[in-house]
Amino acid sequence: MAYFYLLLGVVLLLLGGDWLVKGAVDIAYRFKISTLVVGMTVVSFATSAPELLVSVDAALNGLSDISFGNVIGSNIANIALILGLTAIVFPIKVQPKTYKVDFWLMMAVTLLLYLFVKNDLVLRLWESIILVVALIAYNILMIVSSRKAQKKEDAATLEEVKEVKRPAVMLFFLAIGVVSLKFGSEFLIDGAVELADAWGVSERVIGITIVSLGTSLPELAASMVAAFKGEQELSIGNLIGSNIFNILAVLGITGLLVELPVNSPELVSFDFPYLFGVCLLLYPFMRFITKGSISRAEGLVMVLAYSFYIFWVF
Repeated sequence: MAYFYLLLGVVLLLLGGDWLVKGAVDIAYRFKISTLVVGMTVVSFATSAPELLVSVDAALNGLSDISFGNVIGSNIANIALILGLTAIVFPIKVQPKTYKVDFWLMMAVTLLLYLFVKNDLVLRLWESIILVVALIAYNILMIVSSRKAQKKEDAATLEEVKEVKRPAVMLFFLAIGVVSLKFGSEFLIDGAVELADAWGVSERVIGITIVSLGTSLPELAASMVAAFKGEQELSIGNLIGSNIFNILAVLGITGLLVELPVNSPELVSFDFPYLFGVCLLLYPFMRFITKGSISRAEGLVMVLAYSFYIFWVF
């Protein structure tokens, strides 16, 4: 039953996230919110909804190691596995802004979370508030900087939205998306806990492997689609943005509901340092070795780094 719950949970999370994005984006367009603001806020939040729902559900059930493991494991998978696989399929172009600004924002956010939990092994309420405030500031920064880069604002018109869905259909997608995410997160957590007992491993191990991979599937699909469309530069930007969002939004919002203790010290002593290491490995690939791109060989190195991590964890 554990495998069935895991599979059902992942399927519901994938479908629920997709439906939530469709409903949220169309409603935003109907209220004549620009595509820029929609992309930076509504879509970012909706695509991270699986991680958020899983982390909240785990935390409320006293499984905080799954919450932390889900975020740390997803971030490692985003950089090492998903980015690596994407680069193996098509070498990735890297914009200067990615390694000059976005990369260092990701490192700063990761370091901030590490400092919060390093000494007392607890993510406290006031620390979660700081993460959420940083999330708001990050979104404002992204919107302002993107507006400056845009030559023309491309707000969606009501007529364009009418061609997509009627209000009742939008609300239906929103409702079914939320319900699917709710039940999907519960099934995934139930399956993960049963699997941890059956395999004789900790909640941390299941959280940073099975659960994090399940919630990272939308990012993998989006990156592969972008690569096949010849928009590889979007892949790395989306993945770095997802890592920032996972920490600030997923753990920040979860921590507002309940304090998150780190029950497995390995999360701080091993998983966090490995996340830092994988991210630092990415930097010379982007900026110095192939200068402005990530080659197939570098992608292979990233995938091998993820494979070693999974092997070491088990």
